[in-house]
Order: sequence, then structure tokens, then C-alpha cells
Amino acid sequence: MQPGAAARRLDRLRAACADECMGAFLVRDTSNIAWLTAFDGVFDDESAHALLVDPQAAVLHTDSRYSEAARAAASPEGSIVVDAQRATHAEFAVKSVAALQEQGCGRASQEGACEQAPRFHLGIEDSLALSNYRALESAFAGSAVKLRETSNFVLGLRAVKDASEIARMKAAQAVTDAAFAHIVGFMRVGMTEREVQIELEDFMRRRGADGLAFSSIVAAGPNGASPHAIPGATRLEAGQCVVLDFGARAYGYCSDMTRTVFLGQPDARMRSAYEAIRAANEQVEALLGPGVTGKEAHELAERVLAEAGFAGKMGHGLGHGVGIDVHEEPVLSPRNDRPLAAGNVVTVEPGVYLPGEFGMRLEDFGVITESGFEVFTCSPHDPVVL
Repeated sequence: MQPGAAARRLDRLRAACADECMGAFLVRDTSNIAWLTAFDGVFDDESAHALLVDPQAAVLHTDSRYSEAARAAASPEGSIVVDAQRATHAEFAVKSVAALQEQGCGRASQEGACEQAPRFHLGIEDSLALSNYRALESAFAGSAVKLRETSNFVLGLRAVKDASEIARMKAAQAVTDAAFAHIVGFMRVGMTEREVQIELEDFMRRRGADGLAFSSIVAAGPNGASPHAIPGATRLEAGQCVVLDFGARAYGYCSDMTRTVFLGQPDARMRSAYEAIRAANEQVEALLGPGVTGKEAHELAERVLAEAGFAGKMGHGLGHGVGIDVHEEPVLSPRNDRPLAAGNVVTVEPGVYLPGEFGMRLEDFGVITESGFEVFTCSPHDPVVL
């Protein structure tokens, strides 16, 4: 990771905690911990970690399976202390907070109204499992510590990407673009969706992906009308369109793209639908920039589709954030009336879905810049006919 990344991210979290009068914050979500520590090659799918961030220190509590890798990752920068004591995360949190209180940290170190707070406020994530929450609640029962459950507290900080994160997503997208160029040369009428999926995913790994951003979608003909169709034994037939939604994971970050491929010249209905989703995609990408809301972007796409005769045929949000996880903040949808900011990375993926007939989607992703929107996806929007 770029030198200094962990220190900068931890300072952002500390500033947010100070604004909310929280003396410390306990992080359990693995993706949030990976982002805050900026560690590479340490974490997997196990939820075996806790990170306690206070005004002076950040301590990662883990176990012997990860401790050596974590210490090696932490050593160059020194922003993270690794603690592998044999204890539950709740016990670790109690011991750590007790030490902070003895040192006078928390309430005494906060300014203004926070100085009058009668208790030490420990921030915790909204994603914390109920069993973990109850263990913490029990551990702090009768103490001066108040648990403060937050909503997307760290995820909100993650929504603004730095230069190293953007570089990693561009690298992941380069693999994904190469995979699309490969798969259109591989696909043939008579193959099954599953055969195409296997080749697509194997290519991304052979090309250098660490893994997949998500399980790839290959949906032929009427199956394309289900936005999250699962590839199966359905065979590709002449006259159909095929939705390909896929992404690579590289250097810990995801990419996400969708293209629709035609098996033979599309009929008039398909051409009209494709022209509509292309126009919606391109008009939204021209609109995006700081200050535009997710709601405004979504509504523009809906208007373009409606004017082409496909009102109400999308049925999902226009886009979502991408980063360490393939679904992050912010979203482009009717429920997001907050302005976008430079550094937000989002998808733009209008679709048309006609049950029993076909479905299609055209998805890019990129970053909001000070002057507009930089698209990472290099595969063109021209229709691909095999």
C-alpha cells in the first residue's frame, strides 16, 4: 500500500470519532480493518480480528494464524500495534478501554461539549453480530463505558478513495477488459452459460487476478431478464443476447463491468433496447461530478429509458460504490439524495429487463473527479455481434 496510507486513514477515523464525542472505536468488519490498516496479504474471509482505534494508538487483536503476517505488514509504517493475546475480542476491548481511562484518554481528551460527557463512549459498528454485541454489553456492564452503535461509520470514510486505491482498481479493470476481449472470441452458439462462465473466470485468474470480485453472471436469452441470474446448463442460441456481468479482484480491490453480446444481428426490439441503455449510460456519465446526487443520476437514466419506450423496465438502482468490496458507498439510486464527492468510485449500469424475452445491461465504473467522471472501463459501448 502507498506509504502513509494507514496513518492517514486512522487520522480520518479519529477526527470522525472526536466529532461524535467517542473516546475510541472498535472495528470488527474485516474489510474495514483491511482499509484502516492498509495491510496486503494478511486477511481472508475469517472474522478473526478486532481493531481498537483511540486518540493515541491503533491495536489489532488477532490470533496466531495471522499475527506474524500482520506484524510484518505493520512494521514498515508503525501505525498499528499487533496484539495476539489469547483472549476474546470483548476481553481485549475491556482491557484496552480500562487502560485508556487510567491514562485519562477519551472524555478528558475531547473538547467542548464532549468534556462534559458523563461516560466513556466506545463506538462500535452497525454490522457487529448480535452475539458479539451482547458479549461486549455484558463485559462493560456496570462500568462507565457506553457502547455507541454507529451506521456505516467506517464505510462512509471508505467512500472517498485515495490515489493508491484508484490505481489498484484500474489494474483490476485492466484484467476485466482483457477478459471481455477474450471471451467474445471464445463464445459460440451451442455452449452453455456455465461453460462461458468457467472460461471467463479462469482467464481472469490466468491474467493476474488475485480472485473474483463476485461470481460471474452469464445469462442467455430470457435468463437475461433476471439481473442476478445464475449461469447454468442453458445453451446459447442464435438470435439471442447474452448478459455478461463480471469483475476481477487485484491488489485487494475489485472491478465491475457488464456488457451485452448479440448472437447474430439483433432484431428491432433488441436494437431499440440497446440504444436506450447506451444513451442512459453515456448521458449519466456526462452528468456525473461533485455535487450531483445519486438520486439525480438514477432519475436521469430512468427518463432516458422511458423516452425510448422502456419506462419501469430497469427495476434496480443505477449504480453502487466499488472498492475493497464490490458493493460499497455511495449508491446511485432514488434513496441517495446526498451530493457525490471527488474520490467516490461508482458504477453506472442501466438495464432493460423484459421477462420471457430478454434482458440487457451496460455497466462501466469509474471515479468522480473535481471536473467530472473518469471511466476506468476501456471496453467500448459499440454493440458486439458474434
